[in-house]
Formats: sequence, structure tokens, C-alpha cells
Amino acid sequence: MPFENKLRKLLEKDQPTVGTHIGIAFPLVTELVGLSGQFDYIEFAGEYHPYTDFDLINIARTAELYGLSTMIKIDQSPRISIAERAMGIAGIQNMLFADSRTVEDVKLCVDAVRCDPKGIGGARFGRVMTKLGSLPAWVKYCDDAVVAIMIEKKVAVENLEELLSVDGVDMVQWGPADFTVSSGIPGQWTHPKVKEAELKVIKTALKMDIRPRIECSVEAMQGYIDLGVRDFCIGMDTSILSSWFNDSGKKIRETLAKI
Repeated sequence: MPFENKLRKLLEKDQPTVGTHIGIAFPLVTELVGLSGQFDYIEFAGEYHPYTDFDLINIARTAELYGLSTMIKIDQSPRISIAERAMGIAGIQNMLFADSRTVEDVKLCVDAVRCDPKGIGGARFGRVMTKLGSLPAWVKYCDDAVVAIMIEKKVAVENLEELLSVDGVDMVQWGPADFTVSSGIPGQWTHPKVKEAELKVIKTALKMDIRPRIECSVEAMQGYIDLGVRDFCIGMDTSILSSWFNDSGKKIRETLAKI
């Protein structure tokens, strides 16, 4: 049975896409997303959370049961090794690469995903190859992977068109947190430089026929849609739990204080 990459299919049809982030590797979280029937894919935030190859395998297997695509956010290094193992061993279909600063960085991200001669990958014998059944199917699986690039460093914004000119980039994700750090204004989310850079990323990506993806609140979506954005990744399991613990916990304590 082949892997269907729902995210790739939607992009090919020029349809909007919506994902959600998970940081808890326990596959029940992926199952809950799938049971909702509301999301096209899950993104495992691997840059921020611990995981093993076995965790990724279980996330991928669970997602497959519910027709969800999968993505992983990958650290700056060792991005090649992580991408190859996530795709070949686990079956994570799409890659979001953090911390790109130069054209060479972006080329390496694309090369890590595609097979030779388009990239540097080769045969990966394991779970995915067994399920796909042939080397031609494996090469297509790699070709279908969505390559998304974080634009989050000041230097990346300054050289944006050069970075997005690299063949094989499908999607860009604006990263305001690292941008504030690299711009010397850490945590100043409302600083004019931040909004200016965000708009530049969105407009430049659209001009160059690359999909800009935005992480925002549900309430903020319409403003981005009006700019031409069609791709969103909203929510994080750990943040949702943290908000409930804080908000509901406070109300519980206030109620008990009345006794």
C-alpha cells in the first residue's frame, strides 16, 4: 500500500492546507488529531522536543491510519542525517528545516530530501521501502516530499530572493522569534521591524510562486488570508495543555478559596 502525501496533493491542486504542531511523541496525540478530522497534517516539533526513531515510526504509523500527512521540524545540524532517518526509517513525509542563512544552507536542505541525481539521497532499505515495494516508488516518495524552509534569521530576510531562488523549495515559514533575537530586539514581537520582515517574506514568497505558511491564532487567520496566504499550522499540544493548567487551575483555586 503506497504512502499518499496529502500535503503534496493539496499543494498540487492549489488548495489551502492546515496543520497542527505536536511536541509529545506519544502516538495518542497524533491519533486525537486524526480523530478530529479537521487537519491535513501534523508537524512534529523535533527542534524543541526529545524523540527517538521509534517515536517517529509510531507517529507516522498512527498518522497513516487517519489519512494525515506528517512533517518534522529539523535542527540546523545534523539536518541530513535527521531528514534521511525521518523519511526512510520512520515514514515522516515532509521536512521543515530550521536556521537557513545562505543559499548553500537551502541547497543542502533540498539535497537532503531528494535522491541522486536531484539530491544526495540513495536507497533506504527499511520500513518505508518495504511498504513502497520498489526503488522507483522510493524515488517518487522523496520527490513528493514537501521541502519547507524557516525564514527566521535577519540575514535570511535580507537575502530572501536569493534563498527562495533555490530550485526545490516548496514552502516558507516565517519565524519571528529567532528574527527578533538575530535583530537585537529579542521578544519584541510588535516591533515595526518584525511586521515589516513578515510582510516581506509573505509577499516575496507569493511573487516567486512559493507557498508562505503562517503560524498564528485562529482569530488572526483572516488577515493573512487577505494577504494571499493559504497555508497555516496552528496550535501546539504542549501549549494547549499549559494554557488549561494555568487558566483552569487558577479558577479551581479561586473556587476552593471560597470554602
